[in-house]
Amino acid sequence: MKTVEFLQYTLRSGTGNRFYQIMLNISVPLHQAAGIDVVTHGPSDHDPDSYLLVRAFESPELRERSLHAFYQSDAWRKGPREEIINSIEVNVMSVLSMDPAAIDALRHTLYCCEGDAARGGTISSVK
Repeated sequence: MKTVEFLQYTLRSGTGNRFYQIMLNISVPLHQAAGIDVVTHGPSDHDPDSYLLVRAFESPELRERSLHAFYQSDAWRKGPREEIINSIEVNVMSVLSMDPAAIDALRHTLYCCEGDAARGGTISSVK
């Protein structure tokens, strides 16, 4: 089992497109460079100012250590931190244990017809 974190953001009105670009081009690559598995991310179909980020970790302890190191890093603090935080109105987090096969299924099913979130599509319902 792995530890999976679902972050649902309600963004300030009109910031969704810019938020997505920052996540796609800056924040997600920083996560990946820090060894954090970004399972999927992207705007919701129901509201362009709603966003989902799903991250997976080997254990709850590794999640804590990885996120602490990431959020204390200069790359985050001097990079996209301020603009991302200023865009978020509400942040809802859920953390649960999932089988790696379920994570891989999630990784490959949260796509819309226009492509996956990492390539510019939007997150739609699981197929």
